[in-house]
Amino acid sequence: MLKSFKTKLNLNNQQRTLASQHAGVSRHAWNWGLNVCLTAKDAQEKRPSAIDLHKRLVAEVKSVNPWYYQVSKCAPQQALRYLDEAFKRCFKVPGTRQPKFKKKNIKDSFYLEGNIKISGNQIKIPKFGWVKCYEILPTVQPKNVTISKKANDWYISFRYELEPSPIRHTRKRIGVDVGINALATCSDGTVFPNRKAYRKAKRKLAHLQRSFCRKQLGSKNRAKANLKVARLHRKVANIRQDALHKLTTWLAKNHSEIVIENLNVSGMLRNHRLASALADCGFYEFKRQLEYKASWYGSTVIRVDRFYPSSQLCSCCHHRQKMPLSKRIFKCGNCGMELDRDLNASINLENWHAIIEFPTTVSSTGIACGELSKLNGSTVKDSMKQEENVKFTWFAASFCDQSKFE
Repeated sequence: MLKSFKTKLNLNNQQRTLASQHAGVSRHAWNWGLNVCLTAKDAQEKRPSAIDLHKRLVAEVKSVNPWYYQVSKCAPQQALRYLDEAFKRCFKVPGTRQPKFKKKNIKDSFYLEGNIKISGNQIKIPKFGWVKCYEILPTVQPKNVTISKKANDWYISFRYELEPSPIRHTRKRIGVDVGINALATCSDGTVFPNRKAYRKAKRKLAHLQRSFCRKQLGSKNRAKANLKVARLHRKVANIRQDALHKLTTWLAKNHSEIVIENLNVSGMLRNHRLASALADCGFYEFKRQLEYKASWYGSTVIRVDRFYPSSQLCSCCHHRQKMPLSKRIFKCGNCGMELDRDLNASINLENWHAIIEFPTTVSSTGIACGELSKLNGSTVKDSMKQEENVKFTWFAASFCDQSKFE
């Protein structure tokens, strides 16, 4: 099992210059290779592979540009490999766009491999020698590293083999309901608050962006203002990542089965009234982190269908009723149970099973669902795909333990 590690580098002036040179050569090789591929495409010729591009690079570009020999050969060579993979992904994966030309100081990065050693908080990499980091590195020997630039700071990342160790989970199954007010509400009553980093920094970010726009184009003051904006964006992203990492690690470490909703995040972001708040939560990143961490700690992630009405069902008697977003307390019209809306949804997710179907009739009164359809002759059916020839059983309200909700 592979695990990735990323940390910030503490470079001196000479090492910063060398890192910028490597990033510049890698960017130049990418743009040159992309231009060659696009020219071949316009001429209706076969697109050259990464090996063909590297041979032409050595023969045509390196001989003309001697500054290519001041950096490691791995940086331009790997850039051409990435370009080849980008073109293959463009034709294989639907919806993927064609590779674009890279610009200076925008996602600068480069790749290095060779004799790499780690000692405490220092790492020895080719061309750079020993480089200090801001934290202790894992005692491994990576084969290659990737150095990237973000907000004028350089970061190093690498992967290494990790042997999974058996972990004793404290709880077998848990349901997790994600939201905006609370980042996650678990079925055991644990609530993880939403940091709302972007919302808190929105006013300051607008002030810095206005200051950036007022600076003269190409001036040093404009570059300084741009750096302030980038650092604030990095701070917001780090706060969001910290909250998500703590939540997903706690879930994967302590629970054998984690039940979550398979939300349509891209569709939810089309709602322009809630898009900013939804993007600030990081729902897609939450699912991504939870899945790979579950494989580390031997957990299982269960995705419930997005049409499962976890917020409309009573977690005690399974009575279904309408629940608009303005109502934050779930009050059952059948058994009279009152519970927090998100906690009720998380309990329903924990009790979810693949062979259980929910009532297809939405009721706002205490009348049973079957009786309601006889009275007014109307039912509201959910669009969840049901399995055929499967009969379902619901627990009666008398079997519900009311004491745990008091």
